[in-house]
Formats: sequence, structure tokens, C-alpha cells
Amino acid sequence: MSDESTVDEPVEDVPAEEPTADEQGEVVTPEETVAEEPEDERDPLEVALERAEFAEKEIAYKEAEIQNVRKRMMAEKAEAIQYGGMGMARRMLTILGDVDRAMSGIEDDDQSPVAQGLRLLRNKMWHELEADGVATVEAKGEAFDPSKMEAIATIPASDDHPSGVVVDVLEQGYTYKSKVIVVARVVVASE
Repeated sequence: MSDESTVDEPVEDVPAEEPTADEQGEVVTPEETVAEEPEDERDPLEVALERAEFAEKEIAYKEAEIQNVRKRMMAEKAEAIQYGGMGMARRMLTILGDVDRAMSGIEDDDQSPVAQGLRLLRNKMWHELEADGVATVEAKGEAFDPSKMEAIATIPASDDHPSGVVVDVLEQGYTYKSKVIVVARVVVASE
């Protein structure tokens, strides 16, 4: 045998056909392009009409989506405007609570300048808060409402205080327009 027959000759690599991208940007192998060729024989007008119909549907969908975003943003903006003062009202209510605690040591008939000043301050603050939409949560004698009240303690139900009714208010609750900003802390009669 000759040396030529035993030596492996390098075989040239035949380049495989590279996948290409079709009109929509999808990768298409050569086999798929052959399969699609009969489709290209369709009437160009029919193809254009299908593309136009598809585009119209997409445009309608996008317009509807834009309208929904606009409506949602308008609703959020209206709510922000309506409840924009809620943080300030909450902070002012803590000050009002401090004034109420300061007044708890003052007799109702006390006519000293300090007592009169505290009463005046408390009334002005409350009227301003009330004008902005703050209201008290009416709780005493009402049915317990967990969305507006927090039960701090319970007492046994009796003829005077049926089960589920608020017996006493330990801390006043407040709402700002339709939202609860401070829950009322109450004592509830229960079985």
C-alpha cells in the first residue's frame, strides 16, 4: 500500500445554508422559504388588503388602550385633587387632640385667659378642619363597624348595652370626605 491511501485528506466543509430573516423579522430556514413560495403567488392586492386590515385592527386596539390610560389618569388626578388635603388634616387632628388633652384639665366655667384662649383655638381649628371635609365618626350607641372603629376593650352585653353596640369611645375617630383617616377606639358590648 502506498502512503497516499492511508493519509486522511482534509475534507472541505460545505457551508450550511444560513437561516435568513423574513419580512416580519422572524428567522426562516431554507426549508421554510421553499414551503412559503406558493404563498407568494397570491394576488398582491389580496395580501395588501390583509395587511391593511391587520394594521387597522392594531391601530384600533392601540387607540382604545390610549383612551383607557387617559381615563385612568384622569380618575387618579381627580382623586389626588379631592384627597390632597388628607395628610394635612391628619396632622392637624393630632394637634387638635393635644389641645383637647390640654383642655381636659380646665373646668367648663373657667374664664381665665388661658382657658378662653384654648377654647377659641380648639373651635377655630375644628371649624377649619370641618370646612375642609373632616367629620367625626359617630360611634357611641351605634353598631360596631370595623371599617371605622377599633375595639380596644369589650364588656359583657346587658339590657342597656346589647351585643355588638359601642358602649364608650376612648379616642374619637375622624373621616376626611369619604375616607377614614383616624379610626375610633371604642369599647364594645359582646357576649
